[in-house]
Amino acid sequence: MNYISSLNHSLINKYGPRESIEYDVIIVGGGPSGLSAAIRLKQLAIKKNKEIKICVLEKGSELGAHILSGAIIDPRSIFELFPKEKLNKLFNTPVIEERFLFLSSKKSYKIPSWILPICFKNHGNYIISLSDLVRWMGKKAENMGIDIFSGFSASEILYDSKNNVCGIATNNFGINKEGIIKKNFQLGIELYAKYTLFAEGSRGHLSKQIIKKFNLDNKKDPQTYSLGIKELWTINPKLHKKGLVIHTIGWPLDYKTYGGGFLYHMENNQISIGYIISLDYKNPYLSPFEEFQRYKTHPKICKILKGGKRISYGARTITTGGLQSLPEFIFDGGAFIGCNAGFMNVSRIKGIHTSIKSGILVADSIFKKICSNNKFNKLITYKTSFQASWLYKELYKARNFKPAMKKGLYIGMLIIGIDQILFSGKFPFTLHNINSDYTYLEPASKHIPIKYPNPDNKLTFDKLSSIYVSNINHDEDQPIHLILKNKKIPIHINFSIYAGPEARYCPAGVYEFIIEKNKIQHLQINAQNCIHCKTCDIKDPTQNIEWITPEGGSGTNYPNM
Repeated sequence: MNYISSLNHSLINKYGPRESIEYDVIIVGGGPSGLSAAIRLKQLAIKKNKEIKICVLEKGSELGAHILSGAIIDPRSIFELFPKEKLNKLFNTPVIEERFLFLSSKKSYKIPSWILPICFKNHGNYIISLSDLVRWMGKKAENMGIDIFSGFSASEILYDSKNNVCGIATNNFGINKEGIIKKNFQLGIELYAKYTLFAEGSRGHLSKQIIKKFNLDNKKDPQTYSLGIKELWTINPKLHKKGLVIHTIGWPLDYKTYGGGFLYHMENNQISIGYIISLDYKNPYLSPFEEFQRYKTHPKICKILKGGKRISYGARTITTGGLQSLPEFIFDGGAFIGCNAGFMNVSRIKGIHTSIKSGILVADSIFKKICSNNKFNKLITYKTSFQASWLYKELYKARNFKPAMKKGLYIGMLIIGIDQILFSGKFPFTLHNINSDYTYLEPASKHIPIKYPNPDNKLTFDKLSSIYVSNINHDEDQPIHLILKNKKIPIHINFSIYAGPEARYCPAGVYEFIIEKNKIQHLQINAQNCIHCKTCDIKDPTQNIEWITPEGGSGTNYPNM
């Protein structure tokens, strides 16, 4: 029994029982995959005049509050979901020009488009705000009669007597830091369903438990991740070019560390600028946040931002292992969808259209099962339809990208060029992800500390001022949702051997080593700063940190990220 289940068990004995509601389908996560699954199911039900009760749970304060992406969207799956809709208001910024740059510390070199593999090209795609898209999809879902509960965290998986997943329970409200019941205490609610879909996004808290319980990653490559950091800026209209897309590789990272930058010119003189760093990096002194701040100081980048104003900031991990790291995504009573499963096409840096497609595929499978009155059967047709779909073909072509880039920038790009250009993604060999990301971190003794420049608060910023513009909100008097399995490890191992990487890999200043009289005292966890990126859960070298769901409504409130 894990920490949450143990706590809930004692509370139910004292204050229970919990209220319960039954649905046909429960979807954990109100992102593009979860909403597309709900909408597709309802579309099929309306067409066949069948009643299906669907519930979407979203832990953010509203739909879109926790949604973060670049974002350039391939529209094929959204057009499949809404074939008769006019989406001009959402998709009004087509990609009209793109540049792929290699950066040195002072210069930039444009890579000719004819050299680039097709996966790096964005003709026919659109620059969007994913938050706006999710909110639009949410309104569509509500108008169709789908129940959407925002501000409710799914914190516990429910199982039946046969050990099948049969629903979830929401988090409790009104418990203080010490675990003492407050006046506003409320037990969570139990939600039961024929099928429960987990659309939690990258490194889903509940999904991680299910994978372990049912051994769903058996004979699969370890899953790998990257951290994406993004800011939204308003810039000088004279420097703005709506529809321009810029991607970069090279500086500020060394050639052994995979990552790159992006800069997308949106509407209203706004740009989306960000940096993605693979979490298999070796140097414990590396700070992804500081690398992104350095990135903005490059002459090619800073001239675009000059005179502009930062509007918002955010960060989120993305699941990048590809097809060979995809876990078994069906199990008795439910399935994984979207980035939570690992359906992102990392070679294209795109996961929205793949997430929506996975939602469509699982909805089709569930509808057939519900119509035949089958309960708790595995969604075999979800798996077979995926294998027969364009989604599988796309991911198959991209399967060698992440393993290739683990070999370094130059060798990796050479392999990708051969795979994508000469073989059109049908290279006769499949490369593999050998180890989990946390295993790559090396002792600090093997590296020289990186001295990052101080922020100027015009172009570059510190972590605290950054999370301020993410509109973050946590009730500070709630149980800390970042659990240390062993409180001695941060000092005796992480700080002693790895120089305390928690303070650097976290892009929100959550982890702080307290040093007094030149002696390390303890690791302080500023949980109220957490932007739910999940980096600590992935990169901690001892796997001593576990991210669990805080009270519903906590976290970021992104406006249009």
